[in-house]
Amino acid sequence: MYAILDIETTGGKFNEEGITEIAIYRHDGHKVTDQFISLVNPERAIQPFVERLTGINSLMLKNSPRFFEIAKRIIEITSDCMIVAHNADFDYRILSTEFKRLGYTFERNSICTVAFSQELIPEMESYKLGNLVRALGIPISDRHRAQGDALATVKLFELLLDKDENKEILKSQIKALHVQTVPSKYLDILELLPNETGVYYMHNEAGKIIYIGKSKNIKHRVRNHLTASNKKALKIQNNLYRVNHELTGSELIALLKEQHEIKKNQPPFNRDGRYRIYPIGIRVDYDKVYHNLELEQIRNDREYVMAFKNGGFAKKVLAASIKAFKLCQNHSSLKVSEKSCNDYKKGDCNGACLAVESATEYNQRIADFVKDKDYPHDDFLMIEKGRKDGEYSFIYIQSQIFKGYGYFELNYQINTLNKLTKRMISIENNSDCKALVMSFISKKKYRKLIPLNKGEFEK
Repeated sequence: MYAILDIETTGGKFNEEGITEIAIYRHDGHKVTDQFISLVNPERAIQPFVERLTGINSLMLKNSPRFFEIAKRIIEITSDCMIVAHNADFDYRILSTEFKRLGYTFERNSICTVAFSQELIPEMESYKLGNLVRALGIPISDRHRAQGDALATVKLFELLLDKDENKEILKSQIKALHVQTVPSKYLDILELLPNETGVYYMHNEAGKIIYIGKSKNIKHRVRNHLTASNKKALKIQNNLYRVNHELTGSELIALLKEQHEIKKNQPPFNRDGRYRIYPIGIRVDYDKVYHNLELEQIRNDREYVMAFKNGGFAKKVLAASIKAFKLCQNHSSLKVSEKSCNDYKKGDCNGACLAVESATEYNQRIADFVKDKDYPHDDFLMIEKGRKDGEYSFIYIQSQIFKGYGYFELNYQINTLNKLTKRMISIENNSDCKALVMSFISKKKYRKLIPLNKGEFEK
């Protein structure tokens, strides 16, 4: 039996959060057999950003039951069950903490649908619940409310059970989730870390950086390193002496800084990010009479139109782009014939493969494709939230090249190039930078884009 659940909380300091809403679906591996859904009066303040995210406020919870009033029902519906949740460590910790306040030890085994999904569906762009279920065609409503997220997790878990035919991965994901405690020698380290967005740097006793990471909640992420039992986490724990951090406010800036710092410092436990986050690229081979679109491992001495995390997704994008711009498969890495390409027979290619179409006309559409994948403006600022109230962050793109980032107060006008560059922290441009910035632009994850027309800034 499984107890598939989702919990909404007040936010706040680690282990001081309270539950504001809980939804639990008891599942026998085939269907839901029981359910429990309730708002909860946490008897503590709700963080403003949580109110905005969930829509739950203190007034709504004034007459809701307190946790001790629903504790017995939670024990009953989860009895003889494995807890299933998306990011199970978080939900299990919150539930255990509430029971601990009542003097009761709550212990269940658990399955995390994030790890389960990564094993069975390895090529997804994102494993955040909303992004993942939408990509899989699973309906989700009332996002960031317990019932909506729990129902989506039910559907996701049922799909994963179907995919795991031999149940070997399921068995490997089950683990005892007793309350995870941080070893006492690390408590002082955690105490100094914020529950905010930024980049963190883990050092050994000699001061060498051994790991660099980014998170929207630095304290929570570092705590995961210190309580996990996988091979990399144990190596970090055995070498860790102190942790430094830099707040960014902006998730994009945190990602840009992380990839830059990893490449620069080459930490021993950051094997995946030492070279490239997006190792596969599409480039234009301008040496051919009919310009070719090449899909290949990214090299530092070449420029790329787009970059990708995996080759399968890159190939799909290349095929879709060729069709959208009426390009020719035979003038790309998708070439399958020495004669006419498949699309020419369908009327989707104008005949570049047979030299029916002139190279000039064909190469113009290649240029149109490149232009379509460029930044939306040659020179612009991308504005995001800052590190504190009254502050914004900016990303600066100049002549289609990422230059760096910076911060400004709301009452401070960046109206000259001199002021901009003085406030900017430069980061070396690379294909990862463009892929990261373009991903945020395509998803409209920014406050504002400000085009900088020629002559707009004072010299």
